[in-house]
Amino acid sequence: MGTALFIVDVQNDFTEGGALGVDGGDAVAEGITRLLHAHAGDYDIIVASRDWHDPDSDNGGHFASGEPDYVNTWPVHCVACTAGAEYDPGLDVASVTHHVKKGQGTPAYSLFEGVTDEGETVEQLLDEHGIVDVDVTGIATDYCVRASALDAISHGRHVRVFTDLVAGVAADSSQAALAELAHAGAELATAG
Repeated sequence: MGTALFIVDVQNDFTEGGALGVDGGDAVAEGITRLLHAHAGDYDIIVASRDWHDPDSDNGGHFASGEPDYVNTWPVHCVACTAGAEYDPGLDVASVTHHVKKGQGTPAYSLFEGVTDEGETVEQLLDEHGIVDVDVTGIATDYCVRASALDAISHGRHVRVFTDLVAGVAADSSQAALAELAHAGAELATAG
């Protein structure tokens, strides 16, 4: 009956000033750090994901060849081993137990599409540690947070989304994502 914390894509390219920076991204990084400093011990595992796209590739059409549509195609972002792919400096990752990289050559939104450097999937990590409950934080509410939380629900976990520790691309689509998650069974809460 374990509990996990998901920290989804809190990376430089998704926070203010990044290639796809969202408003409130830096504040989310700092808020997650406060949560970790106060409550890291409450979690059996803490999983942080990063987009980690291949350089010199369109990553399965994920990178736009022309003008991005911001739905399926995007500007170049989070290229492996670049500053944009690194965690936001406001996020203290000292207590993260598992780092997951996703989107290596293909489009990937859910943290479940990633693997650790040792090749373990998130589903394997959750099973190994007997995780029943998952708290979800990160960026972006309307894309990768949404996809990760929906996948956690579909994998039979009870999901709680901390609405004060997520930031989205757009207000309307973020509200729609949170409504969809609540309808799918997620609990919408605040970290405090």
